[in-house]
Amino acid sequence: MLLMGFKERRLQHKEEFREEILSAAQEIFSREGYAHFSMRKLAARIDHSPTTIYRYFRDKDDLLFHICEDLFSSLHNRIEEILRKAPHPGEALRMTLLEYMSFGFSNPEQYKVAYFSNPELYGSPDEFMTRETMGLRFYCTFRELVEKSIQSGYLRDTDVDLVSQTLLAAAHGLVTNVIFFKDFPMQRPELLMEMLVDALLKGFAA
Repeated sequence: MLLMGFKERRLQHKEEFREEILSAAQEIFSREGYAHFSMRKLAARIDHSPTTIYRYFRDKDDLLFHICEDLFSSLHNRIEEILRKAPHPGEALRMTLLEYMSFGFSNPEQYKVAYFSNPELYGSPDEFMTRETMGLRFYCTFRELVEKSIQSGYLRDTDVDLVSQTLLAAAHGLVTNVIFFKDFPMQRPELLMEMLVDALLKGFAA
């Protein structure tokens, strides 16, 4: 039992240190940008040697990949929770779009780092669609929700990927505006996202 307790504490310590590395990396990516990020800066930030960090992550792209995967994992988990609560796909779709934007508003630094650091992080479109990642899982789950909304008659019969990508692009655009254009006298984000989702779904309505 003592040995098991030691192993569990060691694993917990490693996981906590891994999260500390990712949190510090996200701060540096956000503050200095992808081009100016270095493992040496990260090591100084957490007061450990670069060698220690390399035991957990290969390079800055590996760090960035895990930051992105954590974001998409959170988004995917939220969709799964919505699907458990909302039996009708149309209502679930509306809630998912609102939740997506709400997450971006609440986590602007993670969102900014994930989406605007390295656009080639997941590879080519073909590589993205064939590699098992949380990014792909999130998109496929969202796409399946759109497909069910079409099959139920909530949305008109249109190309599933076209609708899915249009909805996500519009939601992403609003989140980006709220994050980057803080000097513009915008309406409250909650009002903007409600109006945007209502307009989008009305435009695709059956």
